[in-house]
Amino acid sequence: MLGILTDILEKEGFEIIPVETGREALTSYDLHRPDFVCLDVMMDDMTGFDVCREIRRSDVYVPIVFISSKSDVVDKVLGLELGADDYIVKPFDFHEVIARIRAVARRCLAQKDQKRIDDSFMLKDLKVHPRILRAERDGITIELSLRDVRILKLLHDRKNEIVHRDVLLDYCWGAHIMPESRTVDWHISQLRKKVERDPKAPDLIRTVHGVGYKFEAP
Repeated sequence: MLGILTDILEKEGFEIIPVETGREALTSYDLHRPDFVCLDVMMDDMTGFDVCREIRRSDVYVPIVFISSKSDVVDKVLGLELGADDYIVKPFDFHEVIARIRAVARRCLAQKDQKRIDDSFMLKDLKVHPRILRAERDGITIELSLRDVRILKLLHDRKNEIVHRDVLLDYCWGAHIMPESRTVDWHISQLRKKVERDPKAPDLIRTVHGVGYKFEAP
């Protein structure tokens, strides 16, 4: 389950620090200070409740999400009373997990950037809101992942320039993940389904065959 969740969230664009025990979780938290934490309840050395309690002693703001097979009401209540922001019961639908983690990420980004001016940007008629992981067109809201936002932002900042696949890989995936180049093409095809009026005739994300992609600004 740890491996599956790591893979899913990396595809969403999160940088994941996976650990297997409660002690490792606390050590990793102190070292990396992540933007949010996912915890199982049952671990070998200490419970997720204990880890949550320890984190909350020094940080009352970092979002914490429990993902556990313990489904009793008393467990959910305890997790929330200890300061968790959400409690997801296994087995679960991965789309639901992604949606609920996105909601946590939106709150996290909004809290971190609340003093900044609006950083929204336009791709023709599409308005992208990075801090809330959404875009909108004609009054319709479009849900985006972190990686979606990074891709759109890079294309926007380099408008009318060809963005090579290698640049997209380094900027939007990170050099340490090393996905294959066709990963970019697959992700762009999925992103087009979200943001293009006609994904088969894309107007925002144009393909430059054999090289990369391009956003042609008006």
